[in-house]
Amino acid sequence: MANNCVLVVDDESRMRKLIKDFLKAKEYNILEAEDGEKALQVFEENKNKITLILLDVMMPKLDGWSVLRQVRQQSKVPIIMLTARGEEQDELFGFELGADEYISKPFSPKILVARVEAILKRTSKDTSKIKDYSGIEIDQEGRTVKVDGKPIELSLREYELFIYLVENENIALSRDKILNNVWNYDYYGDSRTIDSHIKKIRHKLGKKGRYIKTMRGVGYKFEVK
Repeated sequence: MANNCVLVVDDESRMRKLIKDFLKAKEYNILEAEDGEKALQVFEENKNKITLILLDVMMPKLDGWSVLRQVRQQSKVPIIMLTARGEEQDELFGFELGADEYISKPFSPKILVARVEAILKRTSKDTSKIKDYSGIEIDQEGRTVKVDGKPIELSLREYELFIYLVENENIALSRDKILNNVWNYDYYGDSRTIDSHIKKIRHKLGKKGRYIKTMRGVGYKFEVK
């Protein structure tokens, strides 16, 4: 993991040190920021090498939501939100803004490291296949999606959800199955987070968003007809 650089953003120095110590034990390179404004500054200076951001929500000067919004305007770097609040609406809000993962404090540092490794493993997958689905071109090596030749911007979670639907073309997938396979762990929140992500993906696909079918009482299916 020596080539991976993680930006740790938290206003509590003890929390940053705890996370840093566990990630350094796995040979990650670490950058730090103690507030939202500093986080954006560090990101701007190092965005070509940062491979993941651990971002606290409640911070002085600029909160995590504001940092998330601004980073998402220019980058699809994976972002894990850290928060002392465990409310479902907060999680849904984070996913709406483009967060890829959500971990409530207090958490096990070992679990946090496992989540970081899982996300980076998924984003570094290599495949040379470029497939076209009636005008939707997917390059999984470059992790890009084009609609009628025009690139569209998908967050990490939106991309993974869309790829999962496409790879199971013509198969009706339940929300529980999608959560277990795309989120990659047992998600104890409301499955409405899937509906929120699907809505955003459909919007970005434009007219081709109709290829994602809603299966009433079940979930969703990708079908080109």
